[in-house]
Amino acid sequence: MRKSTLVMLIAVGLLASVAHAADKKKEAAKPAKAPATASSLEPKAVDLLKASSATLAAAKSMSFTAVVSYENPSLLGPPLVYTTKTDVLMQRPDKVRAITSGDGPASEFYLDGKTMTAFEPASNLAATAKAPATIDAALAAAYKDAAIYFPWTDVVVADPWKDVAEGLKLAFYIGQSEIVGGTKTDMVAYANDLVFVQAWIDADDKLPRRLRAVYANDPSRLRHEMELSNWKLDVAVPDGAFASKQAASAKPIPFARPDPVAPAGIKPPPSTAPSKSAPSKKN
Repeated sequence: MRKSTLVMLIAVGLLASVAHAADKKKEAAKPAKAPATASSLEPKAVDLLKASSATLAAAKSMSFTAVVSYENPSLLGPPLVYTTKTDVLMQRPDKVRAITSGDGPASEFYLDGKTMTAFEPASNLAATAKAPATIDAALAAAYKDAAIYFPWTDVVVADPWKDVAEGLKLAFYIGQSEIVGGTKTDMVAYANDLVFVQAWIDADDKLPRRLRAVYANDPSRLRHEMELSNWKLDVAVPDGAFASKQAASAKPIPFARPDPVAPAGIKPPPSTAPSKSAPSKKN
């Protein structure tokens, strides 16, 4: 084959690739269509979300592990992924312990019913403030006053379904998976004006095993994913579980926001008002 013919074939191939990429870009730019259903809220999807929420709300205490992966933009364009792991212990109506490690300094958070403390072991710094009377109100105050936020907030609030149902505009059933969490799960997608979520819910115990979120106000469509494991409901809680001697003796700092602007692209906790039924930062 002559060189000119080879060059021509390469040029034709490149033009075809460019045209194909342009078509793909046009397709990607089209708004995604919701599944063809009689309603935007499929009863099966809503029932699964309600069942999962009811299971969580019924637990007087619980422990679980949350592994959170979230994307941040890089200077080169493609996002970088950061991961944290948090071991959570909760006791209703007013106690939480969260021990976090990951791609950054380890941190600890204690809510003992009277005070809430954020502690960074490496720097031996601790910030403490008076806590509201419930888990819901305390986590909302921690976010408002000190920019402390946990992606698993909706798991430990008094009424998880209330938070899901607020502004809910789309919910549909996807199917089953036997990959996530080593168990059979039902996959559900749901959305409001702020966020689109895909959830994997254990088919037997109705506990959430994975949540994947994309925020509507994020032009980069960065993904936030949380794996939930090591579930124990109504677990016995030992005395002193919601306090730390090391945190109590650390150098005190103000319980305040590190900057005046909330981090972009995260979903704040529910309401700052205490729940009628009584329940660090960005991960």
